[in-house]
Amino acid sequence: MTYRYRIYPDTTQQEKLSGWMETCRVAYNYGLAEIKDWCNSRKCLIDRCSIKHEYIMPTDLPFPKEIKQLNALPKAKKVFPRLGEVPSQVLQQAVKQLHRGWETFQARGTGFPRFKKYGQFKSLLFPQFKESPIAGNTILLPKIGNILINLHRPIPDGFAIKQVRIVKKADIWYASISIQSDVNVPNHKPHGHPIGVDIGLEKLIATSDGVLVKPPKFFRKMQSELKSLQRRLSRKKKRSNNYEKQRIKVARMQHTIDNTRSYFHFKQAHIFCVSLLA
Repeated sequence: MTYRYRIYPDTTQQEKLSGWMETCRVAYNYGLAEIKDWCNSRKCLIDRCSIKHEYIMPTDLPFPKEIKQLNALPKAKKVFPRLGEVPSQVLQQAVKQLHRGWETFQARGTGFPRFKKYGQFKSLLFPQFKESPIAGNTILLPKIGNILINLHRPIPDGFAIKQVRIVKKADIWYASISIQSDVNVPNHKPHGHPIGVDIGLEKLIATSDGVLVKPPKFFRKMQSELKSLQRRLSRKKKRSNNYEKQRIKVARMQHTIDNTRSYFHFKQAHIFCVSLLA
């Protein structure tokens, strides 16, 4: 299971986390560039060169696999000291994320990984911990220190923290904590009152008991405000201070819409689960 908590890093910690995200983005794009160059080199014509560009690589050059790029990170840190500022495992997860996308593309045949623009890399994954990083109302992260966390629900007894993902949404920070416990869940036989549920457009939910739930349409209710904020953003000079302030306002509004929609679906699912168990 994964629990998400609000965290409150101070200004120094926010700058460090944002810098790490940008470094991981650069590593991700560099690894993707190697893959694209290798793929394009296999598309070259034999009898002539392209007018626009040409990718000349040895024919026996192996594909830049995940293990190869991971092994190249220690050497890259000597050339680019900036990479050494990020915890090794966090930087490795950025490369692994790239190859998970590549493997998905290979399986589906669509969805080739894309380069991430400035600000599009918004999460950091800390894959393992020797001990629980949570102590009281703080969470301890490598090279960061203790960060205040709103532990609105405690970690259940018997569960171990496997990994922590730090996520930035607008200017709000979250910690998604994955927990695991080796337990056997018994398979209970179906019981209670059965309910048929259908989902439609005019009525979001219709049950066999005659319950009808109208679609809330959160986006339409907040669309005018979002449109106004986006119009103001389009008039700002990119990368300026005013642009960044307005961009955060737009991101906050989108985050509010997302949270409102998620809470509505959670609330409806909770109501139906209670009614089924009654």
